[in-house]
Amino acid sequence: MNTLSYGLLALLSQGPCTGYELMLQIQPVWQAKHSQIYPLLAKMEQNGLVQFVAVPQKEKPDKKVYSITESGIAALRQWIPEPTSEPVKRDELLLKLYGVWLADPEKAVQLFEERLQTFTKRSVKLKAFLETLHKQMEEEGGTRSLSSPSFGRYILLKRALDNARMEMEWCEWALQLLREQGSLDSDSVQGNLGKRS
Repeated sequence: MNTLSYGLLALLSQGPCTGYELMLQIQPVWQAKHSQIYPLLAKMEQNGLVQFVAVPQKEKPDKKVYSITESGIAALRQWIPEPTSEPVKRDELLLKLYGVWLADPEKAVQLFEERLQTFTKRSVKLKAFLETLHKQMEEEGGTRSLSSPSFGRYILLKRALDNARMEMEWCEWALQLLREQGSLDSDSVQGNLGKRS
């Protein structure tokens, strides 16, 4: 099984979900599409790690609501203590920044404005998820202990929200730096290019 499969089991250990709900819940920490999730669920169902109940819908195909089995819980318990691999970091903007000195000032500003907008939207979504989770945890007794099924999701959402806010602060700092400089002197850019040739 791959890491995403175990991640889906971990989400299902908190309660039954549809494939679509799983995709939404996993997004803050892992990029996954329908085309990845549904085949994995089908394979795990064949292997007895998950099961589903078909829920009829009007004028739509039946909705499959998945839940974890005892075998799935056992597989998850075995996977959790295993050593974790190094996180993969791929960020196109960070690669572009090595050559940003060659960009038009307006385009450089635009890169950061777009990034800021992306993380502002993400921050709003994450804050809403966290508030919903707070209410859910209060209904469950208000516990933030490790024994709560919501504990892992709580600390993950808090981390994702903190990272989004940090990214926003960095973008605002970079935008301020760019605006303080005014426009770049194209002669100095050409001069720097000449030195590198």
